[in-house]
Parts: sequence; C-alpha cells; structure tokens
Amino acid sequence: MTARILIIEDEFLVALDMQVGLEDAGYEVVGVGDDWKSAMRLAELSPTVALVDINLCDGATGPSIGAWLGQEIGCTVIFVTANPRQIDIPIPGALGVMIKPADSRQVVEAVDFALAAREGSATPAPPPGLTLLSH
Repeated sequence: MTARILIIEDEFLVALDMQVGLEDAGYEVVGVGDDWKSAMRLAELSPTVALVDINLCDGATGPSIGAWLGQEIGCTVIFVTANPRQIDIPIPGALGVMIKPADSRQVVEAVDFALAAREGSATPAPPPGLTLLSH
C-alpha cells in the first residue's frame, strides 16, 4: 500500500507543485486543504503524512492543525512554511519543518524520510531542506 499524503496549503500553485511532485514519485495525495475545516474533513481519508503550512486562509492555524493530525489521526506532520519561527513549542506528531520555497524534489525526499522514520529505518541525517523538530 502506498503512503497517503495530505497537503494543507492555501497557496494554490505551491500546493499544486507539491501534489504533482508527490504523485510523480508514486505517492497518493488524498487531498489539498487550505484551513482547519478542510483539514478535518480530509483527515477522514487516513493520511500517513501531512504537509502543513502555518499561515492558512483562517489565520495561523497550522500548528494547531498539525498537533491535531499528530495526536488524533496518528499522522506524521511536516510543516512547510516561510515562517518556521512560528513553531515555538514542541508539537506531538510533528517530525520537522521545511522552509518555503521548497521544490518538489525536496518535498518528496522529506516525505521519504518521514515514512522511513515511521518505520524506524530513517537515515541518521534528514535530507537537505528538512530541519527536525526536537520534542
């Protein structure tokens, strides 16, 4: 079974670039949301990994969405944001953060790493572009 990826991003072209890159790499993108409400709806599709921006259509809800996805859904979260300093507390289920702009190759490498980490087989160092969050 292929990993199921959820994208929570309110910039259409950024979300599309991530989706196309992930699908080209063989991943199933279960959906793209742009706020808390759409994230809750799409989480019903049981994503394995979520790529979550911080500032969305409904404000800076990304950290709360990421915490909810990690704790309630069991999803591994990677924040993809231009504002990494907005993540100022440990967030359960959050693996790391990527700084925008991130190209689709970096996104695929980060998802590959996240899946390996879920299985306990990740390489010691994350791929370029992914900064691990300490818990």
